Amino acid sequence: MKIVLAQLNPIVGDFAGNVAKAIESIRHARRNGADLVVLPELFTFGYPPRDLLLRQDLVEQNLAAVHEIAEACNRIAAVVGYVEKNDSGKGLPLYNAAAFCRDGRIVSRHYKALLPNYDVFDERRYFEPAHEIHPCDWTTSDGSPFKMGITICEDLWNDQQFIDQWWYEFDPIERLGRCDLDVLINISASPFWMGKQQQRLAIFSRQVRQYGFPLVYVNQVGGNDELIFDGASFVLDSQGRLVAQARAFEEDHLVVDLNRLEDKPAAPLSPQSSALSPDSSVLNPQSSVLCLNSSVLSPQPSVLITPYPDEIDSAIEALVLGTRDYVQKCGFKEVVLGLSGGIDSAVTAVIAARALGPSAVHSVAMPSRFSSDHSLNDAKTLAQNLGIDFQVIPIHEMHEVSERVMKPHFGGRTPDVTEENMQARIRGQILMALSNKFGWLLLTTGNKSELAVGYCTLYGDMCGGLAVISDVAKTTIYAVARRLNEQAGSPLIPENSLTKAPSAELKPDQTDQDSLPPYDVLDEILHRYVERLESPAQMIEAGFDQRLVLDVVRKVDLNEYKRRQAAQGLKITARAFGVGWRRPIAARFNPTPAPPQPTPNTQNLTPET
Repeated sequence: MKIVLAQLNPIVGDFAGNVAKAIESIRHARRNGADLVVLPELFTFGYPPRDLLLRQDLVEQNLAAVHEIAEACNRIAAVVGYVEKNDSGKGLPLYNAAAFCRDGRIVSRHYKALLPNYDVFDERRYFEPAHEIHPCDWTTSDGSPFKMGITICEDLWNDQQFIDQWWYEFDPIERLGRCDLDVLINISASPFWMGKQQQRLAIFSRQVRQYGFPLVYVNQVGGNDELIFDGASFVLDSQGRLVAQARAFEEDHLVVDLNRLEDKPAAPLSPQSSALSPDSSVLNPQSSVLCLNSSVLSPQPSVLITPYPDEIDSAIEALVLGTRDYVQKCGFKEVVLGLSGGIDSAVTAVIAARALGPSAVHSVAMPSRFSSDHSLNDAKTLAQNLGIDFQVIPIHEMHEVSERVMKPHFGGRTPDVTEENMQARIRGQILMALSNKFGWLLLTTGNKSELAVGYCTLYGDMCGGLAVISDVAKTTIYAVARRLNEQAGSPLIPENSLTKAPSAELKPDQTDQDSLPPYDVLDEILHRYVERLESPAQMIEAGFDQRLVLDVVRKVDLNEYKRRQAAQGLKITARAFGVGWRRPIAARFNPTPAPPQPTPNTQNLTPET
């Protein structure tokens, strides 16, 4: 039994394009002697379709698409994800479904039992869950009986050892575990975040070992809106050992021969730890010598186990893929961004040039009377290193005119942050004008740390269509920048951008730390509050300064109105500001009260206190 793992990149709603991809994979697999092709979750529609599922006409196009794919299944079978109608008259009108196709038709349908309804997922809004699950029996081309379990994404994310609370009616893997399967298949559209592949391997390996059947896991790849799918589809043998893994962050095909799966020892995989190292023997292609047929369907042959990138490399690859797909799937060909000479715009420019090619990237330096000479030089050097278009549009005259026009209307009040923000909004106006005139998509360059506490200007530096690094903390930005330079083999990003104090340069001698705590401290508090959902009291108990914690938390809570108006961002952490972050704006609440602090000895106060 040879199975092709068809790791493909669909476009949401592009039924004709998605069908063409599927049929090409089926034909190529048939030419290579495969018995079965497995495609990702909801492949006909593309994931996530969200409220397009409320369009009956699109649901019908999806059904026509899956039948067209089934018709291509002659002398080969396929498992493909699609949307099926629920005609029972009970529950929600749709199922998240997998079709098993052969002999030119759909032979059986299998529905997703566990529907996630947390973070970016809201499948209970659209789908009825399966209330029972059954294996798929068929006879292979050589006359052998074969029994598969067909599951969909979350159905396999149900190991109670790894989750805090069991939310579902039943465990589909436990039920299939009673059926003496030859293989368990899981089709998936599992979004990326840093560290997730190790978590997948740990959870899935433990379940495979518990029930004793091999697993074929096929994940979608590509970017759709803010979500990035990393692919990295894999096969585990019946002992939970990794024996094949596709490339991450690009389309790929693998051919696995199940008859040879247990013939030779594979790389051991410890399911007890979710902190598996990408450099361990588990992910070393030289450590395993079985399972794959030598033929593959991709233009460049895949190795047996393609090593998964480490955390920083995976973040870079995800941002590149997410940027490329968002720009191209939205119909743009070129992008524009402001280059300040700072680290954030530098990283954004490198990501854009890698994603789209240097000729598609336009950069603009917009110095003011507060800009330093080195900032302009650093921006120019970066643009030259990347080979991207670079132009300079000074803003000091526009700023002076704005101040002069508005001063009579400010009631004699002294200059403050208002005049600072005028500069950011003038820059935003310039960039939006270029975007409007030439049809370039404007990339914003703000990071997650700034967005969290509102250290950004509405209708200024927040202007744009895609916020490339809005889910990348400032400390991670530095790690990414250093890695980009390492990969280039030269200081692609000028060293000065890496070492100088971050500054918005909106007033003389300004630095970010005038308004914010050191970024390593800020990022740790934000990680605990935003991603781990810790209360202020928990952070204070862990040793963080009470006034600092309460100030940061207050800024996060007060700036929800800004984030609601921010550009679409790319998600690379477990919890990002986006569709998975749903905070009210008009709200009045206090964080968990902090524990009482001892009264300081005022006679011994130091300036630091």
